[in-house]
Amino acid sequence: MLAELLLLAHVVGATVLFGTGAGIAFFMVMAHRTGNPVLIAHVAGTVVIADTIFTATAAILQPVTGYLLARIIGWELRESWIALSLVLYVVTGIFWLPVVSIQIRLRNLARAAAASGTGLPPAYFSLYRVWFAFGFPAFFSVLGILWLMLTKPTLF
Repeated sequence: MLAELLLLAHVVGATVLFGTGAGIAFFMVMAHRTGNPVLIAHVAGTVVIADTIFTATAAILQPVTGYLLARIIGWELRESWIALSLVLYVVTGIFWLPVVSIQIRLRNLARAAAASGTGLPPAYFSLYRVWFAFGFPAFFSVLGILWLMLTKPTLF
């Protein structure tokens, strides 16, 4: 029974990480495309809250539920699919952590532009490009982790 509950928590956490990340990316891109500082500030503010509540919580619980699940089932953390999943998880974190800070800065720049009635500053566009680029390795790493969890291949 405990294994089933841990598995459920782990799968829900993976789903939250993937779904929230994809949703956040979609809404940020769509808001950015408007060029409207008021809209961008609002969406970015919501994105920062969503990342804090959903993504951060799932990111903390994933390794905990994964470790406990592996222990109960009897999987070794050295199994190739688990080891590669952990590497990809670190890659995801390396790209996700700066994105959180960038989202806050994008929100603040958009808020300042909205308050002053000016256009978005060049710093906003530079940060947005970094935010956009960092999303790809994080997204594909999570996809890789999902594939590894589902298929559990022997890789090395």
